[in-house]
Amino acid sequence: MGRPRPSRCVRVANTRNARRRNGLMRASMLVFAGVLAACTRPTGDFDRARPSVIHDQVMPAAGEQAARLRGDPVSKFNLTDDERLLRDRGWTLIRPPWTKDWIGGTMVELSRTRVLPEVEGRVPPDLYYLFLRSDRFQSSNALYDRIANDARADADLVPPFCDVALRVRKADDQRLRVLENKKLTTAELYEGAKARVWENRVMIKWVGQALRYRIMAYRTALDSLEIETPTGDRMWQVNTAIRVLEAQVRLAENGCEIGSRYESDEPVKPSRIFKSWGLERPPPKK
Repeated sequence: MGRPRPSRCVRVANTRNARRRNGLMRASMLVFAGVLAACTRPTGDFDRARPSVIHDQVMPAAGEQAARLRGDPVSKFNLTDDERLLRDRGWTLIRPPWTKDWIGGTMVELSRTRVLPEVEGRVPPDLYYLFLRSDRFQSSNALYDRIANDARADADLVPPFCDVALRVRKADDQRLRVLENKKLTTAELYEGAKARVWENRVMIKWVGQALRYRIMAYRTALDSLEIETPTGDRMWQVNTAIRVLEAQVRLAENGCEIGSRYESDEPVKPSRIFKSWGLERPPPKK
């Protein structure tokens, strides 16, 4: 005799239990994904990144699998000192200019850990103004000063980043030359070298894109403040600071290359266009 079939009530109960388990599993996965997505990179003094198990181990491991599923190159090579410095300095330029922007910070962190493609980590430019006006400054001029200071700080960070980027590009060229000349090379070594060069170039490109979105954020905030709290004393100062940043952004968008400077060992110097003009002040009145 065969095994007796369960009654209809038992089958219905089992079906409901299975659906309930599936629903709970999906809900837990959504909650876990929401927790990861809502967590921006924790920062400490001077907005420097703090160590975090989630952001340093859990999310990069998930991002590596996501990148492989997308078909993006993934290298298992250890990072060189310059490659690690490139990512550290690049993080200060790709993260949102307003540290309280958890929406933009989450998008950047998901892209930094490769859960999303790197170039998809775009920070919405209108969020900067929303967070800027949510902070209660004692003077309306302080809002203009904040934009100018942020733009100047970004411009000052581009040359140090480009110094490292050029060293990384030269090392990548040397890596590829050695790879081409070696007769005995495993497929793993070949693919790993190609993937690391791709990752480095994407990082440099991402910084140029992120800085362009910062300029859009600063101009959006300036246009809005011009209507909300108009003033003639600070407009020129902010516009000058943004022009200084634009000169440096063009450098970053060009892969940090200036003519033949990439072929030499000379360090990249910041553009002198509009340099220090924004620091001028009218003479004091007695």
